[in-house]
Parts: sequence; C-alpha cells; structure tokens
Amino acid sequence: MQVSSLNEVKIYSLSAGRSLPEWLSDRKKRALQKKDVDIRRRIELIQDFEMPTVSTKIKVSRDGQYIMAVGTYKPRVRCFDTYQLSQKFERCLDSEVVTFEILSDDYSKIVFLQCGRFVEFHSQHGHYYKTRIPKFGRDFSYHYPSCDLYFVGASSEVYRLNLEQGRFLNSLQTEASESNVCDINPVHFLFALGTAEGKVECWDPRTRNRVGLLDCALSSVTADTEIEGLPSISALKFDGALNMAVGTSTGQVLLYDLRSSNPLIVKDHHYGLPIKSIQFQHQLDLIISADSRIIKMWNKDTGKIFTSMEPEHDINDVCLYPNSGMLMTANEAPKMNIYYIPVLGPAPKWCSFLDNLTEELEENPESTVYDDYKFVTRKDLENLGLSHLIGSSLLRAYMHGFFMDIRLYHKAKLMANPFAYEEYRREKIRQKIEETRAQRVQLKKLPKVNKELALKLIEEEGEEQQFSKKRKQKNLPSLLKDDRFKVMFENPDFQVDEQSEEFRLLNPLVSKISEKRKRKLKMLEELEAQGQEEEEEPEGKASDAESSESSDDEKGWVEEVRKQRKLLRQEEKLKRQERLKEDQQTLLKPQFFEIKEGEEFRSFKDSAKKQKLMKKTLEDRLKLEEKLGVLNVTDTTVGSKQATFKLKKSEQQRKQQEAEKRHRQERKSLRRSANHLKSRRGRGRLFH
Repeated sequence: MQVSSLNEVKIYSLSAGRSLPEWLSDRKKRALQKKDVDIRRRIELIQDFEMPTVSTKIKVSRDGQYIMAVGTYKPRVRCFDTYQLSQKFERCLDSEVVTFEILSDDYSKIVFLQCGRFVEFHSQHGHYYKTRIPKFGRDFSYHYPSCDLYFVGASSEVYRLNLEQGRFLNSLQTEASESNVCDINPVHFLFALGTAEGKVECWDPRTRNRVGLLDCALSSVTADTEIEGLPSISALKFDGALNMAVGTSTGQVLLYDLRSSNPLIVKDHHYGLPIKSIQFQHQLDLIISADSRIIKMWNKDTGKIFTSMEPEHDINDVCLYPNSGMLMTANEAPKMNIYYIPVLGPAPKWCSFLDNLTEELEENPESTVYDDYKFVTRKDLENLGLSHLIGSSLLRAYMHGFFMDIRLYHKAKLMANPFAYEEYRREKIRQKIEETRAQRVQLKKLPKVNKELALKLIEEEGEEQQFSKKRKQKNLPSLLKDDRFKVMFENPDFQVDEQSEEFRLLNPLVSKISEKRKRKLKMLEELEAQGQEEEEEPEGKASDAESSESSDDEKGWVEEVRKQRKLLRQEEKLKRQERLKEDQQTLLKPQFFEIKEGEEFRSFKDSAKKQKLMKKTLEDRLKLEEKLGVLNVTDTTVGSKQATFKLKKSEQQRKQQEAEKRHRQERKSLRRSANHLKSRRGRGRLFH
C-alpha cells in the first residue's frame, strides 16, 4: 500500500505493488510471499481486479454490491462481487464497448453501446438481445419514467428506443452537427446533450422540445486560459435539480446554475486535455474532475483545490463508490486502481478493516526530518565550538554531517559571534552607499585592445539600463562579458584601424564622436596613474558635446563624407608621388643565376611562347599541333574522331637518340671500308 499526501490530505493507493500471475499455483504463491517482502505487504482488496490489456469504463451498481468494468483485449465485461471480494462472472463481446449502463439495482439488466453501432442487452443469464442504430453512437442515457433510451453520436439527431414497446420512436432534431455526451437530471428528468460546437442543448422529454441553449465554448475562455481551436463538450453531469457541470475538450470545467446562462465557476486543469469524467461529492461539497493525466478535487463554491492525484498510467474513467471515501479508476493498463481517502468518508462495509489499518498507520508514523532541526557539517561545528558534542545525543549523524536542534544552533551562533547584528548593519549601510554611487562615473579596467570600443559599449550599456528602468524592461547581456567576443578585446589582430578607408567612409562623424571618448579615456588614465578610486565627470564638457551632436543634420553628414573622400584622394596622391621618388632613386643592378647540372639554358622567348600557347583554347592548340605534324585527327566510319599523336621527347632522350644515330653511321662507314679492302685483295690475287 502506497501513501501520498497533498494539502495534508492522505491518499492510500490500495492497488500499488506487484501482482501475481493467474497461472501460478497456490504453493508457488505462498513461496513467493515468504521470499518477497513487497508481495507480502501488498493489499489485494478484490482478487484479480484487472483486465487483460486496458480497462475503459467502470461503474458500481445501485445496491453497491457489484462493480462492473469493461475493457480489452478481447472485448469483455467483468463483474466483481464485493461481498465475496472476487470476480463473479466474465462475458466476452463481439466488439469494443463505448459505454454501458446498469438499469437495475444489481447486474440483471445491462445495456452496452458498442463501436459498431450495435446496442446489446444483457440479462442475468447473459446475452438477451442485440439491435443497431443508424449512426455511430458516443453516449446514451436512460429515462426511467418513459423507459426510453436516448442515443447521441455522429449525427444531428437523438435516437430514442422505447424498451417497453420494443421499437424506435421519433428522433429529436438538434442544431448540432455531432453530439458527444448526454445526461438526464435525476430530479425533474431534463435531458441535456453536449455538442461538438461547444454548446449544451436542454430538452424536455414530455414535450420533446428544446427548452434551453448554453454556449459553453464562449464562457470557457477567460483571461487566464489559453486554448487552441474551438472547445467541444466532452463531459456532462447533473447535481440535484439546479446544478450542472460541463467539461470541455481543452481542459476546463464549468459549473452552471440552470437559472443562469453564465457559469458560476470556471476551473482549468492547465493540461489542455479533454475532461473524461465529472463526479460530485456531497459531504464536503467537492467536484471530482479528471482528464487522462490527473484527478482534481476542488470546492464547488470557491474553486479552491482540495487535493489531486496523478496515476502512473493514463485515465479512462473515474468511479466514486457511493457514501464512502473510495475511488476507482479505469486506466490504460491491465490493473484498475483503487484509492482510499479517509477525509472524504468511511470505508465501505465490505472493507471496513481499512479504517482500522489507516488509523494504525497514522498512530505510528515513520521517522522523518522536521523543520526544527538544522543540518551542520564538521567545519560548521568547529566554527561554533561544538565539535566536542560529536557522539552525544545532541547530534544525529546523517550523510556527511549532523542534525542538531535549531534552538541550540541559534544559541551557539550567538555566543560564537555576538557582533553578528553589527556586521549585518554595516553590510546594509555599505549596500545603501553603493546604490547612491551607482550614478557616478566608476573606474573600470579597460581591455588592452580596442579601448575606445570598450568605452563606447560601457556608455551605451549605461544609457540602456536607464531606459530599461523607465520602461521596466529586462537588460540585455553585455558584449564585454560575453565569451564569444572575448578575443576581440584580447588579440591585437582584432584592433580597429581608424585610419583605414572603409572605417572613415562608413563612419563620417566618428572623428567628432571619438574626440569625446578620447578625452574621457585620457581622464581615466590620469586618474589611474594618480591612484584615485572615483572622480565625477566635469560639468559643461559633456553638454557641449551633446549640443554639437544634436545640432548636426543630414547636410553635416554629407559634408563630412566629402571631406573624408578629399582627404583620402590627397593621401593616395602623396603615396603615389613617394613611390615614384623611391623608384627613381633605386638603381637596377645586374643579377646572375647559376644553372643546375644536366640542364641547358633556354631563352626567355621559349617561356613567353609557352605562356602564349597555354592561353590559347584547346581547338587552337590542336590545329597548331596538326600543322607541326605532331597530331593527326581523322574521321572514322562510325562517325567519331580518331587522334594519333607523337609524344615530345625529353632532352636526354634526344641526346641518346643522336648518339645512337652517330654510332650507327660510324658502324656503317667501318663496314663499307672493310668490304672495300676485301675486294681489293681479291683482285690482286687474280692478277698474280
């Protein structure tokens, strides 16, 4: 059992803890209870109070003996007997249940509205009858005097099914395109339905005419609420003869008196989720409203929050057990939650032992840390002179320190530092003096780089602070304290060059504005050299500068730009004259270069030819190579181009080829001379 407290209201969660699987045998369950402490301490109020996957709706019969719940998967309904604290029966259905109603005092007569437009009737033995409505239904209510079922859904009509005659009656025609919820007042049987347009229509079943119309969407929008889109009605509940609570799809709950068109209270859940359920608790005059995330209990007269609960899983439905403090929820989880709140009322008769259990828990509360204790460390004890108390009953060890009585701590602190009040008084006086000095010019350490820019930023920040105080706006962060711009005031490479052409043209009045800052910077440097802390700004100078600034107009800007341009032209002309003088004075001296081994000197004309050749297009270079015989381009039979070319040989290859050529010529000449000698010798033999 889990205990939580909000606004001093204790809430006991009876379904908290682990649940045992159904397929375990009794012997294994007993063994697990002996081993696991959490399983042994858990409270299983109703055996197997859960669904296979998700539970969607939960209701209690009028006699209080049976609790019925529907869920998935597969679609089914389960009935739990509170006298036996176990499940009585389970019935599977053909399709998922949208909502259901218990018509009798017990479980003998039940009506299910299913998502496939089916309406299914069950009796005590099981399925009894099944019919179908023309449009998809979303909610229905039962009118006891006439035995009529009123169905609302994705249609402008309200379908009526009479259970005494067993036939459909003439439907009610509404102005709404669709209807989401409906309810019938238990006192005078007024029928009300909530539409998708955010309106509530009230009908008299006796005359079958509309008797009232409430525009809840317009009333739900207040100064504190922020909504997106048109709110539709998602929950509706009557309380007595005159009160009605309406829940919207944007998370507001409106409480109406039927005699007025304006709501008494508008309560916002601040989650923007549709209201799923609204219940009334008459003992404490509370309204219990729930969306898929939170259950809120608040006073219907003042709107003050009584308490709230946030389950672990999303909520689908909430059911308050009559005349008790028990609350049950259907969730997006297999287990259905059961809460017991003793402040709302006693426990039901079938679980009266809960009162004794909660009383015992309140009598023996767990040890907690209270506000009348002070946490101190060893260093704090040494400063107070109480280190000798370590190990005594006056100090309770906890983590890295000790807990001690707050009264003892104050006495020891007063004895250790009797002049604490004087120090506090001096600190307050110092703060007041600093506030009065805030308007003076304070010496601030300027950076080494871009001092004038830093001074300009400081002055602009002071002006912005004064402006923001008047307008009550937040101050913007300072560039000098921003790490992203730190390098701009540290690295000399980022120094602003005021003599550059761009700076002088983009800032035509920078000379006049900078004169004031230069004077102020010079004054600050003199004060730093003298070692003074503060010095007020001399009167008269700033006013002159401000008057000169205010007197400049557009003509002054234009004239200043023209002057700067003239100065730049003159400076450029002087620079050109200086360069010409330097060129005339310099004498050209011959320079000698050494050629590397294995290379030959080529004239500068060859390099010039190569540069000209490289500037030409590819087409021109190919034509030139064709003329020289290096490249040959021919057309093929297929239609493409075929190019044959000769690679240019290097200097070494050319020398090697020339040497080989000379060698071949020498060998040829030697062979010729040898053949000539042989022929002469042969002729001489013939003559002999």
